[in-house]
Order: sequence, then structure tokens, then C-alpha cells
Amino acid sequence: MTELSDTIELMEMTEAEGDDASFNQLVSQLDPIGQKIDGLELTTFLSEPYDASDTYLSIKPGAGGTESSDWASMLYRMYLRYVEAAGFKYEVLDLQDEEHGIKAATILVKGSYAYGYLKGEKGVHRLVRISPFDSNARRHTSFTAVDVLPVLPDDIDIEVRDDDIKLDFFRSSGAGGQHVNKTSSAVRITHFPSGIVVACQIERSQHANREVALKMLKAKLYEQQQEEQKKHLKSIQGEQKNISWGSQIRSYVFCPYTLVKDLRTGQQTSDVRRVMDGDLEPFVKAYLKWHANGEKPMNVSEDD
Repeated sequence: MTELSDTIELMEMTEAEGDDASFNQLVSQLDPIGQKIDGLELTTFLSEPYDASDTYLSIKPGAGGTESSDWASMLYRMYLRYVEAAGFKYEVLDLQDEEHGIKAATILVKGSYAYGYLKGEKGVHRLVRISPFDSNARRHTSFTAVDVLPVLPDDIDIEVRDDDIKLDFFRSSGAGGQHVNKTSSAVRITHFPSGIVVACQIERSQHANREVALKMLKAKLYEQQQEEQKKHLKSIQGEQKNISWGSQIRSYVFCPYTLVKDLRTGQQTSDVRRVMDGDLEPFVKAYLKWHANGEKPMNVSEDD
């Protein structure tokens, strides 16, 4: 990188001349240069189909009842903060509120390489903490599944027959976050052959919501198609696991100690609050490098 070599050359010159002020000024430029190099390195890892695409990110609580619903809402907040910090735009396509959390949520993340950066978040996320809903202050374990799918081009060849789907129309629920309009034209599509259910409530018309929901359905069907074609190999999307113990990709421990650990890459930090505030960059980078190197097992144990 020319900028780096030029800076190092100037540092050597100023050091030889004893110009400490200029030398220190050049040292301060190394961090931004290093960040640029890291960014270029990550871009080399994002060469798979649809890495450059926008992406759908869905959150669904699993085993754990109220605890998991609250955990799902915490992850929802975490991802919105990460998306904003990363410079992406987003729209909340579906948000189903519950008294103590969310039952389901889907956001559309827009920006260059949105899918590539977020694809490693697909899987089950495990929370360990003292439950705020337990009067006996016992430690609870909760699970929430995150699904990440690329937004496919309009000309993708995925057939959806009218006879295979059921359309339900309903009123938008909850505040919905950024850009959600409270309307009576939200659409839910159930695909009978696969059992897939998708919903959209962002647009003001049934027709527009139906088109967005159909795109999400096609993305899910495309994923299934790819997995079937490559079932003897590890597909790019990976296998969707049960939302329960033993199937998580990452653990977030709030008690008796603090630790966030990715069970695939070994990336970890004790600063749980920072991660929950959207600082996912170290985990995103670690996943992309691990994925590019063939997803070799790290022999990382799960934490209680």
C-alpha cells in the first residue's frame, strides 16, 4: 500500500533528523492506515455469490419463553446499532411485539456488502444471565435464532405457484422502529410445500407488501434449493439448527462472569455491554477470515 510505505519512509527520515514532533504526527496516522488495510483485506474475503447484496436479517426466539422473547429484543437492538454504526441503511419489514420482548422481527439491511458482512450471524445465539423476570434471581439460559439471507436479483429463477401459498392481511403492530408505517395492509405469506412463513408491513399498500414478502420467500426457497444441491458439502448458508441447547454459534454470558464467545472462530471479549451496543466488528472480521480459510474446527468449548 503506497500510503503506508510513504508514511514509514517519512518516519525514518524524521527520526534520523531528530524531528520528534513530525515523527509523532506520522505515528498518529498509522491507525487510520491500518484500518484501511483491514478493510481491503476483508473485501478480498467477500467474493461469494450475493456477498455484495442487501440482506434480510430475521430474529426469532426459541426455547425459554419470556426470557427468549426479551433476549430476541436485545439482539434486535444490537443489530440495529451495528447496522447504523457500519453505515448501512435499514427498514423494519416485520416486527411482532410481545409484553416482554418480541415474537419475531425481520429487517432489510441496505448497503454495499451488507449480506457479506452479516452472513456470519446466521445461527442460534445463547444468553446466560440472572433473569429480571425471576423473583428468586436464578440464572437462566435463553436461545434466539438469527437468519440471514441475501436479497436476490429480480430475474432469479425461483417459481412460486399461487396454489402453494396462502395470503393473510393484517394491521401493522407495535411501534415498528425506523420507517415503519402503521397500516392495515400488512401481508403474511405461508408457503405450504416448505412451511416457510414470511411477513411484511413496511409499505402502505397490500400490493407493495406482497411484493416484498414474495422476495423474502424466494430468498428462503433459493437457500433451500442451494442446500439440497450441496447437501454433501458445507453450503455457504449452513444448516439451520434447532433453537435450543447445543446448537448455538455464539454465547453471551452476563453471569457469573461476563463473556461473549463465538464457538466457531474462538473470538471472544469480556466486554458484553459493548457488544450489546453494536460493536460486532471483531466478530464479523473473525468469521470472514475463518470462513475464507475453510471453516476449520477451532475446538472451542461452550461456556456454562
